[in-house]
Amino acid sequence: MPLGLYISVPFCRTKCTYCNFASAVFSKAVFQRYVDRICNDIAHAATTAAQMGGVMERTVDSLYCGGGTPTLLDINQLERLFVTIWQNFDVQPAAEITVECAPGTLTPPLIELFHRYRVNRVSLGVQSFVDQEASSVGRLHNRLTVLDDITRLRDAGITNLNLDLIAGLPHQTAQSWKSSLEQVIATQAPHISIYMLEVDDDSRLGRELIAGGTKYHAHFVPDEDLTATLYETAWDRLGAAGIQQYEISNFARPGFESRHNLKYWTRQPYLGFGVDAHSMLTNGGTAVRFGTPDSVEQYIAGATLKPNFIDRHAALEETFFLGLRLNRGLDLDQVASDFGSREVADLAFIVEELIETGLLERQGSVIRLTSRGRLLSNEVFERFLGADRVGTGVVPV
Repeated sequence: MPLGLYISVPFCRTKCTYCNFASAVFSKAVFQRYVDRICNDIAHAATTAAQMGGVMERTVDSLYCGGGTPTLLDINQLERLFVTIWQNFDVQPAAEITVECAPGTLTPPLIELFHRYRVNRVSLGVQSFVDQEASSVGRLHNRLTVLDDITRLRDAGITNLNLDLIAGLPHQTAQSWKSSLEQVIATQAPHISIYMLEVDDDSRLGRELIAGGTKYHAHFVPDEDLTATLYETAWDRLGAAGIQQYEISNFARPGFESRHNLKYWTRQPYLGFGVDAHSMLTNGGTAVRFGTPDSVEQYIAGATLKPNFIDRHAALEETFFLGLRLNRGLDLDQVASDFGSREVADLAFIVEELIETGLLERQGSVIRLTSRGRLLSNEVFERFLGADRVGTGVVPV
């Protein structure tokens, strides 16, 4: 089965106040050391895969370069990453190749580089089309910058675009959210990601919210009920515009679902390179996961990787945890065929309880999250996945 590749570039122009990812502002002096390390890891990927106990397929049908802001790298550094990938993997002609970009970082040389290496999908971290909301969390762009980037990408022939929006930003209201949704629909972008703001004590905004303070516009953050309502509004408005939800946070026009991210949710093999990058490889009927440190310095220094072998029971848990993220749901007959009827029957009581509480629904042999279940998805997933495994990098997106 072809691989998906993920390249992590954790560098930012400024750290957004809500961000809890392994990304930060670094001196450009670090960039070259970091690129050197990634290229070395790519060149030795087959050896690493064998050491971890997995089998590495060299054929690649999806490549995702994320961050951080990959487009902060110098053109030569970014090109070196692509060259090294092409030298060590067989990137299929029809591969989906995505690069995440912060609005305002696209330049003509960068777009030319995209053409040379067949980048056919760009993800723009818009977060809000309302300038006050975007600036309140440290975004450096405005609405017109985003619209200009979209025009320039399309003029260059890159039309497969994803735009990110966040529900629950400071100063956001039902009316301002509708304005952002109307604007994102008007762009005719084929893929939209909608995230709900998470209160996380690993972010500056999250710590301030928990403390009840006013820094970072924390006292203007909508409450959880309004944030949930904004998310539900997105379902309705995007769906009515023909942009259908296919995963908890992702909406697409037909045929534009993220092929790379679908690998994560359907447990297909992928390799990650860079800070806090995760991998999953198979070997016969077993699978192994491994990940890199979330510290740039530790990663550059070459921290030792540790394999996490996925036994049959853990694979079954993951099948439920990941498969239920998708709107199409999970076919229990297929799961029983893959893992055995007895194993699925052992989880039947959990399924029934979640149906009774309105978090799951069943149609024939297929179970899927309800609208309420999508809002409370973590509670659903924890029922299928042991608490000691939740939040351990199972889904490296």
